[in-house]
Amino acid sequence: MKPSFRDAIVAIATPPGRGGIGIVRVSFGAATSGQSNALIAALCAAPAGFTLAPRHATLVALRDANGALIDRGIALYFPAPHSYTGEDALELQVHGGPVVLRMLVARCMALGAALNVAHLRLAEPGEFTRRAFENDKLDLAQAEAVADLIEASTEAAARSAQASLSGAFSGAVHELVDALIGLRTLVEATLDFPEEEIDFLEQSDARGRLLRLREKLAVLFERARHGPLLRDGLKVVLIGAPNVGKSSLLNALAEAEVAIVTPIAGTTRDKVSETIAIEGVALTIIDTAGIRDLEQRAGLSDTDADAATVERIGIARTWDEVARADVILHLRDATAAADRSDSEDYRAIAARLPAHIARRTVVNKIDLTGEAARKARDKEDECIYLSAKTGDGIALLRAELLDIAGWQPTAETGFLARERHLAALRAAAAHLGSAATHA
Repeated sequence: MKPSFRDAIVAIATPPGRGGIGIVRVSFGAATSGQSNALIAALCAAPAGFTLAPRHATLVALRDANGALIDRGIALYFPAPHSYTGEDALELQVHGGPVVLRMLVARCMALGAALNVAHLRLAEPGEFTRRAFENDKLDLAQAEAVADLIEASTEAAARSAQASLSGAFSGAVHELVDALIGLRTLVEATLDFPEEEIDFLEQSDARGRLLRLREKLAVLFERARHGPLLRDGLKVVLIGAPNVGKSSLLNALAEAEVAIVTPIAGTTRDKVSETIAIEGVALTIIDTAGIRDLEQRAGLSDTDADAATVERIGIARTWDEVARADVILHLRDATAAADRSDSEDYRAIAARLPAHIARRTVVNKIDLTGEAARKARDKEDECIYLSAKTGDGIALLRAELLDIAGWQPTAETGFLARERHLAALRAAAAHLGSAATHA
């Protein structure tokens, strides 16, 4: 049978695994409103007439079909519409063992059938939040912010998701809509009553209001445009010949010994990744196998040939990661870059890099050449000179990554907007701009 919005639903609301507390939620659909007390009375083997006080924590003993104790826990009853879903809702807080929670869900399902609680079934993924949306407890932007808050990987992302969840983003949009409707009313009044001596547009400062509306929209867009960046972050791939310091750079950016560093060429055979945060922006840094022409290594022993086969697989995976990157950091050894002895290898790798992906050249090991950390331009390449070993220049690279991401510091908390939100704001700005030219 197709799941119905009128069904009662039940699910474990806490993450998989063991914990001190686990939560089971039940939301009673339109067809089962008012049946929560009967369900909890049966769960507790309580006498007829047992009720839960709304929004009060009650210690209860939850039992199976034979009367054996499943667990003692807290029961909370939220009558409609004052619940997360807008329906009668029941929350059971018990010890967070997976077996206990599964037993409790199974018991709720069995009692639902016995008490004729219409189609009490397991909730589908996200169905509690979907019901909150369908019952006008949340708008769509707020419902999406629930997932964003749960998935937030940085403090900035969490704060932005919370701002959207609280309705700040929706409120700002509605404020703009109301102002726009006011302007539209003035225009329509002018068109409907052309014989009137009063110029409604001039009297109401329509042009000034339109200008202020455009300014507010620009501010809103600026607060929202970092949403995809905060939510998804950037995937940064380190690429280059063997022994240019890719693993050392990963460790320097992560400020931890994430990758193995040795002077032996080909130490990194497979990708190593670490997620870091810079000014609230999540960056997944991926160290890859060094790229070199293995076909030039003639006369290999069987052991070396096997090692070369493994390395060749690692290089193929490197190019796979490059194709999925948001930013490519192409590393050079400063000692070789100084006399251009690495030019052939460097150009061979650069020629294969996708043109549509942001790329920066990182000249590493300046501690060996005595150069200063800096940002410079070498012909067509933006270069960052640094030392992953000493950390000199790492701050420059961090700032460059933020610049690539389009990040700008702001005193206000942003909104974790989606790309479709940004597209709608851009379209609104274009229409307002067109209106301004004809005002």
